[in-house]
Amino acid sequence: MAYQAGGQRSELRPVPEGLEAQAYLQDYATLLEAVPFPSVVLDHRWDVVLANAAFASLFRAVGPHPTAMPGDNFLRFVLFHPDASSVLGEHESRWCLPMLAHFAAAVERHGHDHGIQAIRRDIAQDPIMDAAYRHGLPHWIRAVGERAVEHDGSVRPLVHPDPRWGATDCRVVDEAPRTLRDLGYTRLTLVLRPAPTRRRPRRATTHLTVVPTPQA
Repeated sequence: MAYQAGGQRSELRPVPEGLEAQAYLQDYATLLEAVPFPSVVLDHRWDVVLANAAFASLFRAVGPHPTAMPGDNFLRFVLFHPDASSVLGEHESRWCLPMLAHFAAAVERHGHDHGIQAIRRDIAQDPIMDAAYRHGLPHWIRAVGERAVEHDGSVRPLVHPDPRWGATDCRVVDEAPRTLRDLGYTRLTLVLRPAPTRRRPRRATTHLTVVPTPQA
């Protein structure tokens, strides 16, 4: 069985209407579990609909949090969980800023959605993150280019709790077959690469502090 939002649950969340759609997701959960890399199905709010055991294993060392667990809402985890930087390498520049850029696009598309509004309020309550979102993000996007904010195809650092992987990189594959798209979902898979010979230092910061200058 795939892991559902918030851990292993007996029911999918959110549950789509229609028996055929529910059956499709049940079968898709079986497919997801066969994937050896961390893989997760998200809705437009980044709520986790399905996640496989490899995804749960990647984040098994993170501590509890009332609103930002990786198995509940992936965007909230990236932005608000104090342990996110212990797993997601170069947390601010390689994970937070691209996710903020995607969130800004979601605000334009789904601005009246209560879940999107709640995330925006939480961003506003963090002065540093709010400044990065409102002021730093547009400058960063212009500097690095639109391609840098895309998930699909990007290579990003992470630190796996399994020492066989350790500090390594993953290629993010963002994909969704038509049926999944029609349900309003997308899928992210983190294709892990063998650990490099040099290890990346872990970042200790938990919030955005700077908008980095793009590297040449």
